[in-house]
Amino acid sequence: MPALEMAQETGKIVSWLKKEGESVAKGDVLLEVETDKAVVEIEATADGVLAGIKSHEGDVVPVGRTIAWLVAPGEDPPIEAPAAAPAARTMTATPSKPPAVARETVPAGPSGSGPQISPKARRLAKEKGVDISRVRGTGPDGTITSEDVLKAAEAPVEVPSSALSAVARLMAERTTQSWTQIPHFFLVRDVDAGALLELRTKLGGTVVTHTDLLVALTAKVLAKHPKVNASWDNGSIRLNPSVNISVAMAVQDGVVGAVIPNADKTAITDIAALRKELTERARSGRLKPADVSGGTFTITNLGMYNVDAFNAIIAPPQAAILAVGRIADRVVAVNGQPAVRSMMTLTLSGDHRVVDGAQAAVFLNDLAEAIARPEIG
Repeated sequence: MPALEMAQETGKIVSWLKKEGESVAKGDVLLEVETDKAVVEIEATADGVLAGIKSHEGDVVPVGRTIAWLVAPGEDPPIEAPAAAPAARTMTATPSKPPAVARETVPAGPSGSGPQISPKARRLAKEKGVDISRVRGTGPDGTITSEDVLKAAEAPVEVPSSALSAVARLMAERTTQSWTQIPHFFLVRDVDAGALLELRTKLGGTVVTHTDLLVALTAKVLAKHPKVNASWDNGSIRLNPSVNISVAMAVQDGVVGAVIPNADKTAITDIAALRKELTERARSGRLKPADVSGGTFTITNLGMYNVDAFNAIIAPPQAAILAVGRIADRVVAVNGQPAVRSMMTLTLSGDHRVVDGAQAAVFLNDLAEAIARPEIG
């Protein structure tokens, strides 16, 4: 069982996509594994034959335990996996993209590992967004063909309203856990974003976004407020040595936090480039575990959806999350006189076990001043 993220102890096998005894090539998707963040597809790192499957759908397996072997043709898998065998051919793999929907249990093939499907049909199913568990194969031995996939893509499908994809279910579980176990408190601050708009125009509005600027500014302020950048770790507070900003991104059936590491030490152009790359990977389902791990603080921006303000739920073990509303013209008092300014509302959600209201208020005030007079290196 591969370690797909920091602090992961177990992984749940959702489904095997290759059968016992089947030849596989490097890069072939072998199985789907569920962690507490997502369902990811595990690829083979070498050519071989899948053999000795020890764990099956629904099994929760500790990280590092052998779940199957990749052997040479004609070779038998070991009877028992060695306790520690770095040179052994235990299957280790790198994660690929999370599936769009969770696969349901279907009548299995001879090995009990799921429906048989041709490689071309599998690629086509992913392109068309077809759930192969709902496709009846018409090929030899019930194999799903590309024609079967095309027919399924064109046919209307009724999905129960209660059905949840694996990604949506995981997000529901994590937000419920956070909301019920973390003592949230909220601070709200209206900020004059006029200087932020001017800076974005100066840097190139099509290249650098408001979110990029907020990542850079927030990271620099966080470096001066280690408690807000800290984590709750099994009953104690852990001060994180680096500022890794997690940017909430909408994906199919949920939200994922893609991480920009060492954001306080990264140039704005590099932040913009990495954020764009992560966004593209998130939308196409190609985020890697490293892309969503190690975040110390989250920014979630719904301004592009014309939301004025909202409260966000903390992503544990982080201590805080910043919710950003849209930038809009408002009439405000300036030196005792009414004036129109481009205003933005920030809402900080804090974990009261890690940071208290006064500490969070000082951080939010410093951030507001940084936005009003932005300095980007």
